[in-house]
Amino acid sequence: MSVSPVDAQLRQQQLRGLRRKWLKDQELSPREPVLPEKKLNAVDRFWANFLQKNSLWRKYTFRTYNVGVQAVTKLLIPAWIVHYFVKYHLETSPYGVVYQKPRLYPGDIIQETGQVVPPFEEPSSGHHH
Repeated sequence: MSVSPVDAQLRQQQLRGLRRKWLKDQELSPREPVLPEKKLNAVDRFWANFLQKNSLWRKYTFRTYNVGVQAVTKLLIPAWIVHYFVKYHLETSPYGVVYQKPRLYPGDIIQETGQVVPPFEEPSSGHHH
């Protein structure tokens, strides 16, 4: 039993149509995939509400963060740089920066206050342990 060329051509046309239909069925609509609604536990519900877009807490958190970043970058860091430069490079008064305190002995005069260092009192000799 031989297949006529007309039947073969008709069969090919039907197969092409079925393939096109199958490929079209594979495309997802904007509503797909349809998944069952997910039940959220208490922590997930909290975060879902907490992280909603345009919520009041998000606006204030973002604003606070921006103010903090601005304060650090435009106020604290420049102030620290100026303080460092003034302290270690421009300070001309003596003892503005004390690198090492001088040793003081009894009878020496403290330069900042003008006081005399009192004599050293030795402990009594009978209490050595």
